[in-house]
Amino acid sequence: MQIGVAYSEPGQQIWLNIEVPDGATVNEAIARSGILKQFPNVDLSRQRVGVFGLLVKLDATLRPGDRVEIYREIIADPETVPRRDMVEE
Repeated sequence: MQIGVAYSEPGQQIWLNIEVPDGATVNEAIARSGILKQFPNVDLSRQRVGVFGLLVKLDATLRPGDRVEIYREIIADPETVPRRDMVEE
């Protein structure tokens, strides 16, 4: 079955469509994607993962068409960062 795997860092994003066997888990899909080799700083023991924006565990079973997302830690607290107003030109 085909699924997507997405990860982004400042200045670099990756979204891969890959084939995985039926019954594959989130962890298996991430391993098959090669993202862990491309981004060695990804630490699945600390970083959260999700499917279509909903947090899941690494052993969650995937369905055809799912998009696995690897999330980074938030660096700045959105409550304390001043809001930037959009200025129309």
